[in-house]
Amino acid sequence: MPNKPLRIAVVAGEASGDVLAAGLIKALRQRHPDAIFEGIAGPQMQAAGCTSLFDIEILSVMGLVEVLSSIRPILKVKNALIDHFIQQPPDVYIGVDAPDFNLRVETVLKQQGIKTIHYVSPTVWAWREKRIHKIARATHRVLGIFPFEQQVYEQYQVPYTFVGHTMADIIAIEPDQVAARKTLTLNNNTPCLAMLPGSRGGEVARLLPVFCATVERLWQHKPQCQIVIPAANHRRYQQIQSYLDVHFSHWQNDQRVTLVEGHSRDAMIASDVILLASGTATLEAMLCKRPMVAAYLLSWLTHKLMMKMYKPDYFALPNILANEQLVPELLQDAVNPDRLCAELLALFDADNRQLTERFVTLHKTLKRNADEQAAAAVLEVINE
Repeated sequence: MPNKPLRIAVVAGEASGDVLAAGLIKALRQRHPDAIFEGIAGPQMQAAGCTSLFDIEILSVMGLVEVLSSIRPILKVKNALIDHFIQQPPDVYIGVDAPDFNLRVETVLKQQGIKTIHYVSPTVWAWREKRIHKIARATHRVLGIFPFEQQVYEQYQVPYTFVGHTMADIIAIEPDQVAARKTLTLNNNTPCLAMLPGSRGGEVARLLPVFCATVERLWQHKPQCQIVIPAANHRRYQQIQSYLDVHFSHWQNDQRVTLVEGHSRDAMIASDVILLASGTATLEAMLCKRPMVAAYLLSWLTHKLMMKMYKPDYFALPNILANEQLVPELLQDAVNPDRLCAELLALFDADNRQLTERFVTLHKTLKRNADEQAAAAVLEVINE
């Protein structure tokens, strides 16, 4: 009898996980063209051939407190997903990031004899280190994207493979700004700011008003500056467009403003400076070799809780990777138009060549053919 095709469950919770999972799916398909993929998938995963059982937007919630308002639909999805995969067991369940959701699912499935992998280490190196015991109970192996994580997993003897980051493989060491501006029909001879207020609805709702007010101040100093706003997906595009229509209607016919759906990487490469929500986007901006200002705006209670538990000196990924402040990172009250504008102007006027060199060095540490390494690790776990 012919071998049955592999059945692989893949669950991502947001745009950055969608990118990683899509690359992994493509690499696995090259080795097993008839493999069946299903789970919770974003647009890139679906384009790679993964069937989505639920809308990824349900899991795209950030913050310790903010998630509470969405807890019922999240629990409903969790329970339905577990039931589905117990009734139709996959060869492996791969939870991509979204640890609060995926580790719970993985724990139950592992107890049922289903092999589980967690792709992207939870930030045990930053806060709640004891979670590593929960991770060990939940998964057969962790696939990590940062080299400094290995030490923590070795200390606790939890199976871990550093695979690098798929974006480091995809993005050129020297990105082509002229080509990116041509793609977005931007002027080659005019300064450009890329503005990325986040991929989650709540994130955009908090940061977009401050970012737009910052642009108004920036124009007082650089009136010709182009602004490109890449919405993470169609819902964020509609959210941003609706906000601008109501609160910044005078931007509608302003040739300096370009709102696009997707194209975040093109927008970053096309820009001279980036203003963005802190998160995976800061890593992508670093790989695109662009100076940036990272902003983090949380609810009051989430911020207070995080300050008690968070260990590193920095929260923007380029700074964490370098273990020093390479890029300005602003938190809470510091996220205001005056401060953001001042930081952006300083970057527009600076000689950023040394910063670019540091970004190149960091890029090379993450460039490890991640999709292929992750796929090899997945197949190892399946065959163990």
